[in-house]
Amino acid sequence: MEDKRNIQIIEWEHLDKKKFYVFGVAMTMMIRVSVYPFTLIRTRLQVQKGKSLYHGTFDAFIKILRADGVTGLYRGFLVNTFTLISGQCYVTTYELTRKFVADYSQSNTVKSLVAGGSASLVAQSITVPIDVVSQHLMMQRKGEKMGRFQVRGNPKGQGVVAFGQTKDIIRQILRADGLRGFYRGYVASLLTYIPNSAVWWPFYHFYAVAASGGYSLLRCVGFSLPRGMWDLSSLTRD
Repeated sequence: MEDKRNIQIIEWEHLDKKKFYVFGVAMTMMIRVSVYPFTLIRTRLQVQKGKSLYHGTFDAFIKILRADGVTGLYRGFLVNTFTLISGQCYVTTYELTRKFVADYSQSNTVKSLVAGGSASLVAQSITVPIDVVSQHLMMQRKGEKMGRFQVRGNPKGQGVVAFGQTKDIIRQILRADGLRGFYRGYVASLLTYIPNSAVWWPFYHFYAVAASGGYSLLRCVGFSLPRGMWDLSSLTRD
């Protein structure tokens, strides 16, 4: 006899919001700490002229480490952590938009499509200005100038503290480009992330249900399915 499982999508009202946000921020921060040095290296490799400074990823890693120490691999990291806000805004917008669209359509595809696109619009509006500042900070190094802007050193020759560099970069962007300077690449980001997010979520829900009767895929990501529902006991309210 065919085992037909009734799969209920976990909606916003099912979640314990406190746990959801705390765990979400904590996990994202751990991932960010792990991959940020490679993000910095990638950015520098993309910006440099030919191989004038670095001959590859490993070469860049060693040279940055020798010149600036471990902290050199995390230039702009403190500013970049503010993008955690955009991540939480993304999830919140997605869930609340699904709830709003549900008043007009019960189609999971329609809800996911609209919510995914809306979530990316909100997230990118927050992320792009932070990324612009963060990427300019990534370009700061001893010696040859890499980016458009160069942080001014302390008159006493002691350098400047992290947020002092941030203020300096923000002033230079404002002076050169005005507020529009913080949204360089904004349209390109929207054209990249909105369609991607709008299409990804409907397919995610489709495959979650279709794969192995809607059960195996969910088990793979840590969910169990008693009584036809996802068990999000660690994140849902009692």
